[in-house]
Amino acid sequence: MALAMFGALWRYRGFVSGSVKREFQSKYRNTMLGAAWTVLSPLAMILVYTLIFSQVMQNRLPGNASTYGYSIYLCAGILTWGLFAEITSKAQNMFLEQANLLKKISFPRICLPVIVVLNALVNFAIIFGLFSVFLVFSGQFPGAVFVLILPVLLLQIALAIGLGMVLGVLNVFFRDVGQFFQIFIQFWFWFTPIVYPASILPAEVRGLLAWNPMAAVIQSYQTILVSAQAPQWSSLLPAAILALLLCALGLQLFRKRAGEMVDEL
Repeated sequence: MALAMFGALWRYRGFVSGSVKREFQSKYRNTMLGAAWTVLSPLAMILVYTLIFSQVMQNRLPGNASTYGYSIYLCAGILTWGLFAEITSKAQNMFLEQANLLKKISFPRICLPVIVVLNALVNFAIIFGLFSVFLVFSGQFPGAVFVLILPVLLLQIALAIGLGMVLGVLNVFFRDVGQFFQIFIQFWFWFTPIVYPASILPAEVRGLLAWNPMAAVIQSYQTILVSAQAPQWSSLLPAAILALLLCALGLQLFRKRAGEMVDEL
């Protein structure tokens, strides 16, 4: 099954790459600065976080005396959470938004979640690349441990697209699913240690974070980028198991309901 899927994706690689390119170009069509906004927007966000939280508000992390410690902590969480939110939000609507394409053109439907992930990764690569440049020039680059971001990133993508595929199929038949998730993900954001360190929470609340798969993922990024240390890999095991289960469930729902989805659309 996996080999057939990869084979289908390879045969339709032109369709996938063309879709990603069109999506990127459409974002900046009819703008005077064009693709320059891909740099200006994230650069402005990084500068705001740095100036406001490091200089004006003088926030400090417990046990971290660096001037930019809290800004790096905040960016590590918000930028990576943004990738997760973008993949899940777009994936839950991918079948609805591509209804005409699904009805008129025959192509491997697995291309759609791949296109969603690639589009999100293009945006993430630009903004995280700029953030990495900031780390280098501010003297806060974590060193060789930086490469450990890759396995954490792969886990996050698997978790996001697995959840997104399940939501995407359900959203075709029950449109309230998408509306509910948009509200739910806002609460999920604040239940994840992104703008605050988990250490400030009461002990009983910290215990509940074990039920939040994104808490361990975000904390792994923060450990790498703020403390320049390897994350606690065992803490990522529940998120990895959940990601595998969601991907398997998403593919199963997708295969069983593909025909019904086209009729429903």
